[in-house]
Amino acid sequence: MRELILLRHAHADPAVPGQADIDRPLSAEGLAEAEAAGRWLRENGLIPDCVLCSPARRTRETLEAVLGIIGYVDQRLEPGIYEATSGTLAALADEHAEVGRLLMVGHNPGLERLAALLHSGQTGEYRGMPPGGIAVLDLRDAAQIEPGAAELSAFWWP
Repeated sequence: MRELILLRHAHADPAVPGQADIDRPLSAEGLAEAEAAGRWLRENGLIPDCVLCSPARRTRETLEAVLGIIGYVDQRLEPGIYEATSGTLAALADEHAEVGRLLMVGHNPGLERLAALLHSGQTGEYRGMPPGGIAVLDLRDAAQIEPGAAELSAFWWP
């Protein structure tokens, strides 16, 4: 069975004048949320085999805080995650079908729509993945990423 873990970046500071969205750092609250996410993953034995992370500063800082708790994991910056649709995220996950437990660190609305699509088969106007939130999806029989192909086995938020 394949497992896909989706982690939305934790709270970030608002952009300052002239600052690009991609360069926004985590807030102090966000750092605490990211560390809590790492503790939850560790306590539940959900250490990923590989991590794909958006290149945005807030996602990289979220991942760094998580790795500070769970330890080193093979990781790759994946530019396609930034501003990705659920379809783009699904394709990226399928490109890593050999990974037993894949963690994707990214943004909404793409992550929450991917979770809804995999679990219920539709994205609709689904909203519900807060900053620092984690969705754990079990893909039945190592199925390809497609609508309704997964069971939502856990959902956590700080």
